[in-house]
Amino acid sequence: VQLVESGGGSVQAEGSLTLSCAASGYIYSTYCMGWFRQAPGKEREWVASISAYGTSGYKDSVKGRFTISKDNAKNTLYLQMSSLKPEDTAMYYCARGRSNYCYVTLNTYDYWGQGTQVTVSS
Repeated sequence: VQLVESGGGSVQAEGSLTLSCAASGYIYSTYCMGWFRQAPGKEREWVASISAYGTSGYKDSVKGRFTISKDNAKNTLYLQMSSLKPEDTAMYYCARGRSNYCYVTLNTYDYWGQGTQVTVSS
């Protein structure tokens, strides 16, 4: 199993970015997929997830600004981020859930990408 994130970068507040996560090595469509982030000095936290059935969930602070989606044909997960705030600055990771349904705790995910940095300046 391999997960490779891309699309991070530096943007000004209120800007937008779209992160991608290319997956390989397993049947992509049958698992939950999630995005997490970790800011310096803070614990890694759940941001959004999408189940094998397409049901999505979001951390309260990103609702209405972030959209998670997936393309099963391309084995790729996306996170569209808009109206970005400086507090969104973090390393963003995609992860594969242990089942087809999603949960928010880290230990319910078993494979992780290497991360892509998002920096939002005010």
